[in-house]
Amino acid sequence: MTEFFNQFSRRKFILTAGASAGAVFLKGCLGNPPASITGNSINAQAAAQPVANLAPEQRPETTTVKLGYIPIVEAAPLIIAKEKGFFAKYGMTNVDLSKQASWGSARDNIEIGSAGGGIDGGQWQMPMPHLISEGLITKGNQKIPMYVLCQLITHGNGIAIANKHLGKGVSLQLAGAKSLFTQLKSSTPFTAAFTFPHVNQDLWIRYWLAAGGLDPDADVKLLTVPAAQTVANMKTGTMDAFSTGDPWPNRLVKDKIGYMAALTAEIWKNHPEEYFAMKGEWVDKNPKATKAILKGIMAAQQWLDNFDNRKEAAQILAARNYFNIPAEVLIEPFQGKYDMGDGRKIDDKSMAAYYWKDGKGNVSYPYKSHDLWFIVENVRWGFLPKEYLTNAKALIDKVNREDIWKEAAKEAGIAAADIPTSTSRGVEEFFDGIKFDPEKPEEYLRSLKIKKVSV
Repeated sequence: MTEFFNQFSRRKFILTAGASAGAVFLKGCLGNPPASITGNSINAQAAAQPVANLAPEQRPETTTVKLGYIPIVEAAPLIIAKEKGFFAKYGMTNVDLSKQASWGSARDNIEIGSAGGGIDGGQWQMPMPHLISEGLITKGNQKIPMYVLCQLITHGNGIAIANKHLGKGVSLQLAGAKSLFTQLKSSTPFTAAFTFPHVNQDLWIRYWLAAGGLDPDADVKLLTVPAAQTVANMKTGTMDAFSTGDPWPNRLVKDKIGYMAALTAEIWKNHPEEYFAMKGEWVDKNPKATKAILKGIMAAQQWLDNFDNRKEAAQILAARNYFNIPAEVLIEPFQGKYDMGDGRKIDDKSMAAYYWKDGKGNVSYPYKSHDLWFIVENVRWGFLPKEYLTNAKALIDKVNREDIWKEAAKEAGIAAADIPTSTSRGVEEFFDGIKFDPEKPEEYLRSLKIKKVSV
């Protein structure tokens, strides 16, 4: 299997996987970012419950951990847990949040671990933890066991299009734009970027294109590009689209560089987005500290889902030491308000990012059925051999530690009604009417007209 995956060389990953965090350098007509608010009264809550006050069985083995994040809204639970004192409440008083230059950097840093100057875990696109565990995207194909511990967010992504395509049918439904793609294919192909290969943002744009009858590998040119470079390319007309997380699509609209063809919330309502995962070795060594981190994240997720807190959340995230952007770029999307830039406006809270509960259930709980979808999509596009359909359950059971999530939730006093009793969220439905039944992944693949695997 590793030989199959090695067609995507290590060098290619290093050169192209510099991704989403590059956008933090983006400057535009919105003016200077706000000053950092770290150090204000928010951090006074960090001493809310010293380690000594915790029950002995819940005192973490260590109070120190280093977690990586990318400055997009998926990182909010980690940042809020630190800034509002939720990590400290459960004894994790020394959580170092380390901004990662790219997803490739995060991958490299988890390989070396915090002892080597890297990280112990953090925010991940899916199925990066599984690919790292399998040694498919690591140096020398080294297998580095990872544990998926919770989902961070539902929604929060969009597909942005350069303004030169306004009015040409490049929208959620692509039926009216196929002639445009055909025309461009014969000269300069429609070029779209994402932030790391074979994971969320790559998979969203591929699903959208294929649902519109376009083959992502034949009808367009797909690239892995740092977001700041993508924006520059869109400004000069050399980049047609990109898929990434809020606030960057909204920033493009605000700066009149592009418009949003679709929110991922429109492609798959209540879809899983990014996850919190840690190096298995760290978790095995520090099981109580792991649960303390999870409790802090859960508390932050519940705080974030109170929409009265969203303005404050935007101000915290926007600070110079985190996203380094104007807070107003975040405030409206956090309320489900999107100016799509093409005359379409969305004002619907159900389309906003959710962190604790969404329209289908618990957001934080890592449903194994969602891990399966990400793996099946990798098989669909030929990124993983078909054998992974057979091996998926064993791999997911090894990487997905929903059992630790449940233990942490019970210790934190989470209501039984908020703790899922099944590792499957059931049948999922996409905007084109396709359904994914996790009990029948082959049937899902057969229903897809455009794919790179024969089922």
